[in-house]
Amino acid sequence: GLRSVWVTGPASHEQDHSLVSVEGGLYSCRQCTYVTKSKGNMKRHLRIHTGERPFQCLLCPAAFTEKRTLKDHIRTHTGERPFSCDQCNASFAMRASLVSHMRTHTGDRPFSCDKCSASFSQRTFLKAHMITHTGERPFSCDFCNASYSLKGHLMDHMQKHAGQRPFCCDHCSASFSLKTDFVNHMHTHTGERPFSCDQCSASFGQKGFLVNHMRTHTGIVFPKIN
Repeated sequence: GLRSVWVTGPASHEQDHSLVSVEGGLYSCRQCTYVTKSKGNMKRHLRIHTGERPFQCLLCPAAFTEKRTLKDHIRTHTGERPFSCDQCNASFAMRASLVSHMRTHTGDRPFSCDKCSASFSQRTFLKAHMITHTGERPFSCDFCNASYSLKGHLMDHMQKHAGQRPFCCDHCSASFSLKTDFVNHMHTHTGERPFSCDQCSASFGQKGFLVNHMRTHTGIVFPKIN
């Protein structure tokens, strides 16, 4: 008969989303139409709804729902690009990137806008396009109150501010063009070390220092850039 089970752990935030039905040996997600015979597959699927990303990159803040996706991501740090296009000399760290690239050769545009007739080769292009319908302007200038719907338009605007360094330190003569660089610099005065290693007790004032430190744990050697 039909019964309900918790596929993931007992944490309350998981229970709100991960209730599934089991009938006839099939696991059915109550959040969507996904059905599977495998409990493991259902666990992985439910991360789509819960937002859980248990596979964390040790070299940057990226986290993933599946271990294989993390392995693909690690190649962006090591420089390995094993997935090659057989139509041109392009190569990629991730198989999904190759699949997206191949659409430039085939002309396939599977991602369609439901507001107009536009279609795109990549989901990210569709997502950027949808902002033109919603009026959302998520890309804001650090120097003035300008904001834009597309990142490219912001980058064009930023050229007007080239050379400006509006973020000035009150403790020394340093000044910065980017707010993030200014915030990192301030840690040298306050002694704050917000970037902590999850493998040992080390902590750092800047994210870049943590990234360098993590290599002592991972053993990853980065290729030299000529």
